[in-house]
Amino acid sequence: MGQNGGNGSTGSTGNTGSTGNMGKAVSSNIGAYSALIAVAVIWGANFGVSRLAMETFDPALFTFLRFGLAVPCFFLLLRWKEGSIGLPFRALLHTFFLGVFGVTLLEILVMYSIQYTTLANASLLNVAPWPIFAALLAPLVTKERMTARLVSGGAIAMLGVALVVLGGGGFDPSSKHMIGNAMALAVSFIGACFNLATMPLLRRYSALRVSAWTIFFGVLLLVPFTFGTWGEVAWGMLGIVEWTALAYNVLICTVFAFIAWNASMYRVGAARSNFFRYAVPAAAVAAGYILFDERVTLLQIAGAVFMALGLVRIGSERKPARAAEGST
Repeated sequence: MGQNGGNGSTGSTGNTGSTGNMGKAVSSNIGAYSALIAVAVIWGANFGVSRLAMETFDPALFTFLRFGLAVPCFFLLLRWKEGSIGLPFRALLHTFFLGVFGVTLLEILVMYSIQYTTLANASLLNVAPWPIFAALLAPLVTKERMTARLVSGGAIAMLGVALVVLGGGGFDPSSKHMIGNAMALAVSFIGACFNLATMPLLRRYSALRVSAWTIFFGVLLLVPFTFGTWGEVAWGMLGIVEWTALAYNVLICTVFAFIAWNASMYRVGAARSNFFRYAVPAAAVAAGYILFDERVTLLQIAGAVFMALGLVRIGSERKPARAAEGST
């Protein structure tokens, strides 16, 4: 979505043509915005699903199973839909580094940030700064610009995140949690860099191809973190809850979500799409209420409203408008 489509209109007919182009541009992005929201909800709900799984699986092992079992699904889909699975060497090298930082390192930091700080701290610092980093770094990597609507919509959404987290237990910046807080903040920074670094590949290859190779390389480096954990699981005693949680993580949270997110991010831009991560905490609160009967406070409800307002403001920006106004 980086290109402008309205600069061919001139003279007195320019406004009519640009209005039509704006309408088409906005309507064509509805599917992408809907997919971003759906993926954010899926990832948010996975907080609850994964908590159930953690009663049986070591966190590192469960993460490896989630991504490792998804790898064959990605490559089978890739072969079926596109007829091949390969990438040129330079693109493979690119996806290797994406896998190292965007899967291996990122997921390890997520796990340990939760271990070394409060859940409220981790969820806020993992999510809220991510799109801000993406928006600030985007001009260095892409042709995206930080607009007033993007900043104001992001600020509204961030306020919503803060209300959801504060309503669920508060933000504790005590010194004993500083290591975990730093790890959680690193998740946001690395995640934003990961998204932006993916954009050049998405201009040449499909989201499915990029996701398949990125996760493949990320899984390879997850293997050492699972040593000693396989024997701790009573595999023959696994029930419907464990298998459902695993299937949800593999098929929905990884295969579907990665492809849908990358494809939508390419369509609407890295900076704009990352603000949709603000829907994750709201979905996590809902999952806690449904699965664990956790209390939902008025502050959390207010936060969900603010996040929705922020997302609406971000999603309603009409990028071709400036090009249309500038054409004469």
